[in-house]
Amino acid sequence: MEFRLADMNRAAAAEILGWRYEAPYDFYNNAPSEAAEEEMLAGGYAAVRGDGGELAGFLCLGAAARVPNGTYAYGGDWLDIGLGMKPELTGRGLGAPFFAAVLRFADELCGERPKRLTAAAFNRRAIRLYAKFGFRAAAEFEAGPVAFIAMVQDPGGADAAGSAP
Repeated sequence: MEFRLADMNRAAAAEILGWRYEAPYDFYNNAPSEAAEEEMLAGGYAAVRGDGGELAGFLCLGAAARVPNGTYAYGGDWLDIGLGMKPELTGRGLGAPFFAAVLRFADELCGERPKRLTAAAFNRRAIRLYAKFGFRAAAEFEAGPVAFIAMVQDPGGADAAGSAP
């Protein structure tokens, strides 16, 4: 499957907010609301479309990709990225090409910069995928009852807390 970047629009935002994942990934289910749609339309989000223009997922960049919490301070010159794939496409071997496309889109939109992402610690499937692309665990923190791992892809070896390569 080929993936392409597209503008986020109201229809795509509403569809994404309606996606339902099976346990344990139901953590990623969202409550559809006008406020949630507006957040996705306010900037920082883009749609990812697959063959035939079907919505395949999304990516978010910058502050939109950060997990709100009271313990881990996101800092430094990192490009924070977040992503989600349509539930019906998960578990079909599309994770690597989808993530490669997300990284390519991030570079196209923001230039090549050191990248950071945050994964729920229970999501070993995603963490293994990110590791295959050179991401490593840099910090762990909790947001409410959920543990998260901040991961960085950094050829220069800077730490995730701040100093850029």
